[in-house]
Amino acid sequence: MKIREAAHDMKLAAPILASTTIGQRNGALKKIAKALEDHKAEIFEANKKDMDAAEKNNIAAAVKKRLKYDEGKLRDGIAGIEQLIELPDPLGKLSLNRQLDENLILKRVSVPIGVIGVIFEARPDALVQISALCIKSGNCAVLKGGKETVETNRILFKIIYDSVVKAGLPEGCLLQAELHNEIDELLTCDGDIDLLIPRGSNKFVRYIMENTKIPVMGHSSGICHIYLDKDCDMKKAIPIIVDAKIQYPAACNAVETLLVNRNIAKEALPEIAEALTGSGVKLRGTEEVSELISCEIMAEDEFDTEYTDLIISIKLVADVKEAVEHINRYSSHHTDSILTENAEAAEYFMNLVDSAGVYHNCSTRFSDGYRYGFGAEVGISTGKLHARGPVGLEGLVTYKYKLFGSGQIVGDYASGKSHFHHKDI
Repeated sequence: MKIREAAHDMKLAAPILASTTIGQRNGALKKIAKALEDHKAEIFEANKKDMDAAEKNNIAAAVKKRLKYDEGKLRDGIAGIEQLIELPDPLGKLSLNRQLDENLILKRVSVPIGVIGVIFEARPDALVQISALCIKSGNCAVLKGGKETVETNRILFKIIYDSVVKAGLPEGCLLQAELHNEIDELLTCDGDIDLLIPRGSNKFVRYIMENTKIPVMGHSSGICHIYLDKDCDMKKAIPIIVDAKIQYPAACNAVETLLVNRNIAKEALPEIAEALTGSGVKLRGTEEVSELISCEIMAEDEFDTEYTDLIISIKLVADVKEAVEHINRYSSHHTDSILTENAEAAEYFMNLVDSAGVYHNCSTRFSDGYRYGFGAEVGISTGKLHARGPVGLEGLVTYKYKLFGSGQIVGDYASGKSHFHHKDI
């Protein structure tokens, strides 16, 4: 079946999935968690095929780390599902209960977005996270993963889909797209697909945004910063900087630029450089930085670079104000952190940096739905409409208004026969 036809059928199935109980949806998640454990040997075998293909095609080491689906990632995925099961039902939440007039009651309740298309990078664990979140939030989903993990994605989707159907959810609630040309077909499904969430490179996300009429939620890059203030605690700061760069350099929340207060640079930079280079990180910095440590000299207009690798940019700034100005100019508005023991500087940074995540004395790598307790995420949104930051259950619901009457007509209110009194109840 073509994507357009499947998306149309899915649009019809969406209200049925939306009307399921939390017990039914949690039951499906429990079946998925058990099936992942029961079929892990098949999953690992499929992943080995993908890894062998990556090796043959000379895929970069940072990318291969994403492709790998091992026991650790399986455990994390199951733990995320179990965490998700424990979260309250995001549907049916009452956010407005107002009496417009006698026996005329208006309620605003949370409902699923409907049909979501998620196009994600070559990370098998992303397929598990996204599927689970969509099921819990009552959304139908079209899933398109990267071609580099086609074998792993195929077995994971089959396990998840079979579990969902066995749990009694609609057969048309999940669909896997595998072919690259299906992405362009997916982009034409306005009217049937309510939201697209692309995860990938800046260029890829921009392509999606510019070639569809469907609303798009996501982030086009992850240029994250750490500002080392003159009042920092270096014992805290160095492990944070190293963690933010090396813990997972290919992730969108890995730090790409380090801003150092000029007042402490002479003492602090050599120590930081030693820690970073000792962890395999390549240093790039301005000419001013190169006078203090050994690094590749970079130009000012290169600070909008997302490396997703063991490389970091370094610049000296006069104070927290200049740091904030640099971040707001070059940041992708993803996640930025200040390292300081000065409460006033921290407050200024936290209030003035215009990003989805602003941190104080901790690694940018904490920007993650699982770490936030969301039971994983469908992606990170750097936009400001509807959802921002790691998008969990709350970002996958919208609301509808339900008006309960007893024969009222607008004409009576226009004529003055009846009157609104708008009383919250």
